[in-house]
Amino acid sequence: MSGKAFSVKVPASTANLGPGFDSIGLALDLYLTVHVSGASVPSVEYLDENYSSLSAGSDNLLFTTIEFTASRYSKKVPPVKLEVETEIPLGRGLGSSASAIAAGIEIADRLLDLDLSMQEKLEIGTELEGHPDNISASLLGGLTISYWDGEGLTVSHTAAVDIGVIILVPPSEFLTSESRGLLPGELLYASAVRSSAAANVFSAAAARGDWTTAGRMMEKDEFHEPYRKNRFPHFDDIRELCTENGAYGSAISGAGPSLFIAVEPGREDGLSELLEKRFPHYGCLVTKPAGKGIKYSEKVI
Repeated sequence: MSGKAFSVKVPASTANLGPGFDSIGLALDLYLTVHVSGASVPSVEYLDENYSSLSAGSDNLLFTTIEFTASRYSKKVPPVKLEVETEIPLGRGLGSSASAIAAGIEIADRLLDLDLSMQEKLEIGTELEGHPDNISASLLGGLTISYWDGEGLTVSHTAAVDIGVIILVPPSEFLTSESRGLLPGELLYASAVRSSAAANVFSAAAARGDWTTAGRMMEKDEFHEPYRKNRFPHFDDIRELCTENGAYGSAISGAGPSLFIAVEPGREDGLSELLEKRFPHYGCLVTKPAGKGIKYSEKVI
C-alpha cells in the first residue's frame, strides 16, 4: 500500500436499551481510531495501556476481521502497521469488539479497493458478531433497530438522537459469555409478549424523539435484565435515584457491566455528580449519541 496511509474512526455503542435484546443499538460519542500504514511485516500497537493485554499477533480481532473480509472476496492482504487509539473502555458493555470489527471491515474495504456497500459491511459485521445491534450502530451511527435471522439482515436507522447519556462504569470487566450464561433457555409466553410490546413502543417512541415514553419502556424488559441485574451493585437504588432526578430511563448496557442512563440534554452533569457521590464504586462517563458512524480519512505520504 505504498503511497498512502489512512485512518478509520469508529464510535462506541450501547445495545439492547432494555427490551431491544440483540436488535437495538445506539452509537456513542466515544471512539476507536486505527491508523493504517504500509509495513514489511504486519503489526498492531495499542496506544492505550488498558488495551495492552490484547494480542498483537495474527489472532488480533482487527487482523482476523481484515483477513475474513479479504477472503470473502478472494483478496490477499498486504502487510500493514496498525496504530490504535481508543476512548472505549474494554470489556464494559460499550461495543469494544464491534468497533474493532467495524474498523477491520472498513480497513479491508479501503486497503483492497473492494468498494463494499453499507449493506455488505453490515452483513459481514453481523456474521462476525453474531447479532446486529452494536455493529450496525458503529457502522451507521445514531439509533439502529435490526432484524437478523442468520440469512437476511434488515436495519432501520435514525441518525439524530437528542438525549444526554451517562454511562456508569464499574472497575471490573464482565465477559459477554459469562453474562449470556445467566439467561434462561426458555421464557414464559406472557413475559415474551410484554417485552416484545415494550420493544415495539420503545422503537416507535425513540424514532420520533419521544424519550419520555422510550425511557419508560427501557425499564420494562423481561428478556434479560431480571437475570443479570443482581450482578450490578445497587442496581435498583441507582434506577430509583435516576427516576427521582428526572432521567428518561436506565438499562444495562449490552451484556454489562456498565449501566446506560438517558437524560434530557443539559442535565447530564448534575445527575452524574449525584451518582458519583452516592455510588463511588462506579465511574461516570458523560457523553452523547454519535450521529455519524464509521469515518475514513486519507493521508498521502
